[in-house]
Amino acid sequence: MFRQLFDEATSTYTYLIADEQTRSALLIDPVHEQYERDRALLDELGLNLKYVLETHVHADHITGGGRLRHETDAQFIAGKGTGLDCADRLVADGETIEMDSITIHAIATPGHTDGCTSYRWGDRLFTGDTILIDACGRTDFQQGSPERLYHSIQKLLAFPDETLIYPAHDYNGKRVSSVGQEKTINPYIAGLDEAAFVAKMKALNLPKPRKIDVAVPANSLCGGADVPRASGETEAA
Repeated sequence: MFRQLFDEATSTYTYLIADEQTRSALLIDPVHEQYERDRALLDELGLNLKYVLETHVHADHITGGGRLRHETDAQFIAGKGTGLDCADRLVADGETIEMDSITIHAIATPGHTDGCTSYRWGDRLFTGDTILIDACGRTDFQQGSPERLYHSIQKLLAFPDETLIYPAHDYNGKRVSSVGQEKTINPYIAGLDEAAFVAKMKALNLPKPRKIDVAVPANSLCGGADVPRASGETEAA
C-alpha cells in the first residue's frame, strides 16, 4: 500500500507505505501542519503507524514526526549523520528497516546536509532533497557540501534507469521521476562532471529559507510533541 501526500504551503511530499495484510505503516517526511490529515488517513485505512522516517533535518518546515511519535508510539528514525539524540534509531548507510513484509534500505546521501539519507523500497527511491525532479538540494547551509552532494547523486544514479525517484519537494507540480530521466534532462546532472557541478552550485545565489531559524531548532529536537504552528515557506532548490 502506497500513498503520496502533498503540503502546498511548503511543497513537501510525505509518503505512506503500509503492509496490506498486517496494517503496519510508516511515513516518510511528515509535516507538522498536516498531522490531522495524516492521522485521518491512517484511521481511514485502518493502519497502525510503526515508524516515521526523516530524510534529513529540514529547514523549510517542522516535521510532524514528533507529534506522531508522541500520540501513536511510532519510532522516529533518521540518518546517522544527523546526530539526533532525540531519535529512537539512527540508521547508517546499508542498514535496513524491517516492517513485516516490507524492507526499507537506508542510503547515506550527504551533501545537502550532513545527515541526508535516502530510502529504497523495491524499485523506488525516496531521495529527500538529494535529487529533486530536474534539480537537486542546495549546499549553502547546514553543513552543505557540493562535493559530497555530487558523490551522493552518483550513488543514486547507479541504480537501474527504471528505478523511480520520489523527492521530498517539488515546486512545479511534478510527482515522480526515474533515474534514467534525471540522467538525461536534469540540468544539475546531465553532462556535468564533478568540477562543473561544484562550480554550478557555488554560483547559485539563493535567498535564505525564511523558516530556517524556526524549523532547524525544532527539527533538531525531532519536532517535539507540541511545537507551535508555523506557516510554511518554500525552500529553494
